Amino acid sequence: MSLPPGPALPEELLLLALDPQRGKPYCRNRFLEYAMAGAALAELELQGRIAEQRGQVQVVNPLEPPDPLLAALMRSLPAPGKSRSGSGVAARRWVRHTARQVEGMYLDALVQRGLLRRETRRFLGLLPYHRHPVVAKDLAAQARQRFAAAEQAGFPDHRSRALAALVSAAGLTRFVATGRGSRGAMRHLIREQWPAHAVHRNVRQDRSNQSGGGG
Repeated sequence: MSLPPGPALPEELLLLALDPQRGKPYCRNRFLEYAMAGAALAELELQGRIAEQRGQVQVVNPLEPPDPLLAALMRSLPAPGKSRSGSGVAARRWVRHTARQVEGMYLDALVQRGLLRRETRRFLGLLPYHRHPVVAKDLAAQARQRFAAAEQAGFPDHRSRALAALVSAAGLTRFVATGRGSRGAMRHLIREQWPAHAVHRNVRQDRSNQSGGGG
């Protein structure tokens, strides 16, 4: 069984991850940044443009996708035969290094399209930060409905499994999943889905640094 596709995976993930009213991610923002980078990789893989081998991302179809955001991100990956190692770039490293850029690109795009609203606030009256309430609440509701349908069907296709694994890797499961029984299955999907596994490794590294007093 396959479910009707929604927007590109990074957009779908963002609609699931943001509190529609407050415009704040349900998980730590850095974890969402990692997940957004992983979602871009997952979308490029679904389109047949990249593949993974032994933790390395390889471009297998250099023709750029029509989506300008995905095209820009694909240009940040080594072209076939151009990597120093000859085998692409490490998925974990690409996710860590491009995470903030990927999230920023998609937030800007959704604000420009009028799907999100950007509100600038100041921490302690000094440091600016942003919140992104959802304007197109029907689209956010549809994203949740698609996820619930996929969850009920047992995540039957590659796209739904990729999204479920990213949701779990970012720590969004309890805010997005509707049934407790599926949470364990979503955790198991992380190892099956290499973009989510790269996200999970970065999340785990950050948590380890924090618990150990690192930066």
